[in-house]
Amino acid sequence: MDKEPLTDPGAAARHARYGKLPERIRFEDMTEEVEADRSGGVTASYNPEGSWNYYSCLALDLGL
Repeated sequence: MDKEPLTDPGAAARHARYGKLPERIRFEDMTEEVEADRSGGVTASYNPEGSWNYYSCLALDLGL
């Protein structure tokens, strides 16, 4: 691309403020591979006594 002088004052202001777009980030740089635990989720067991901590009901919250 040729660098032509910007004659439009709006375009010149935008170019002065924003300059150019940042470089693209490759998909490989955005992801990370991690090996799963061998326990198979045994340590994360269901606890019925503590399950109410994560339960949300709008009717209960409003006292209906």
